[in-house]
Amino acid sequence: MSAYEEGRAAAYDKGMANRRAVLGDAHVDRAIEKQTPVTAPFQDFITRTAWGDVWERPGLDHTQRRLITIAILTAVGNDGELDMHLRAALRAGVDADLLGEVLLHTAIYAGVPNSNHAFKLLDAAVREPS
Repeated sequence: MSAYEEGRAAAYDKGMANRRAVLGDAHVDRAIEKQTPVTAPFQDFITRTAWGDVWERPGLDHTQRRLITIAILTAVGNDGELDMHLRAALRAGVDADLLGEVLLHTAIYAGVPNSNHAFKLLDAAVREPS
């Protein structure tokens, strides 16, 4: 195995560990089960790059990265990813009140309608039994 391939494999392994830590085994296992030859290159890319590089960087801890991610997903109105990250944050012990503060702050800078919808997703996630 070349040094390049070793680096990619190491980034993938670290990325998979981060991905599982942030999103949970059940979510990651479902994503892997759904993988096809068409989606495999993208799954490899996000595992290595997003989870193995960006989420592994020093400077922000996972809670800070979670909060930033939730704010951005709220701002762009990405419901599916937002719901997933809200639920993952709650499972990881991030307080619902802190998530609410992020959504309030996002409303000012990214729009009330998106944050209104995000609050509905957060409320449903809090109300749903774990």
